[in-house]
Amino acid sequence: MSCEGCPSKGSCSKDAASCQTKPNPNNHIRYIAAVMSGKGGVGKSTCTVLLARALAAQGKRVGIMDADITGPSIPRLMALEEEKAYATPDNQIIPIESQEGIKMISLNYMLPDENEPVIWRGPIVANVVKQFYTDVLWGDLDVLLIDMPPGTGDVALTILQELPVNGVVMISTPQPMVSMIVTKAIRMCEKMSIPVLGVIENMAYLNCPHCDEKILFYNEDELNAFLDGSNSRLYGTLPQVDLIRDINKYDTFTLREQEKVKDMFTEIASDVMEDLSALKAEGNA
Repeated sequence: MSCEGCPSKGSCSKDAASCQTKPNPNNHIRYIAAVMSGKGGVGKSTCTVLLARALAAQGKRVGIMDADITGPSIPRLMALEEEKAYATPDNQIIPIESQEGIKMISLNYMLPDENEPVIWRGPIVANVVKQFYTDVLWGDLDVLLIDMPPGTGDVALTILQELPVNGVVMISTPQPMVSMIVTKAIRMCEKMSIPVLGVIENMAYLNCPHCDEKILFYNEDELNAFLDGSNSRLYGTLPQVDLIRDINKYDTFTLREQEKVKDMFTEIASDVMEDLSALKAEGNA
């Protein structure tokens, strides 16, 4: 646990380890990876779902924590928005489980109406996120993916400071403004000593429907400059395709369309797990 980024750094008498949220003794989570951007609307939740599915297809036990409390989208993206989460007699929350075995928790699983707005102040939202870690019965997981809210505010700070996040996957899109805001999120992680594993560039190109030529939405030099400037690794670039846009209708797409997207995320998922394993090995060295 690092004190970097804490407003009380230098004036607090607490031991750094005592600030971290205590895990649920019934849970055994090997890795925690936050999916972050700093910018809204870049596809963090969609990438989280696709990454979770790719990991599950590789035999990994996967969980998704929807930490975007005021704008939760994981239930709809997984086409499981009608489900409701329940608690055990000792107030531990049972996560929703998908057909692939992916465990999920989101505030929308606890609201009577998913369209009801959550009008809470930052500290309350941050406490709910901590409860998603401590009070949910995740059981044995190889990786817990945290779908982060946009920005570098209260919730992001709470997650990176108080939960044992092993690394962060950044999501970006090919616009200079987005790259600048994503760089802010990367710098936040650096200040808090949380490794940024790599970047997924979403909505980066399309394939011509007539000749299948790749049409880029950005100058490749700009992408390389962003990666060099932020000292980041590129996990992959994603096209604009209907399946990624309408991920909640995944089963309605043809097997060929599904396989194309699966192939993109199979390699990304393998790289993420390799990087998480390498970081853990370094930490134990």
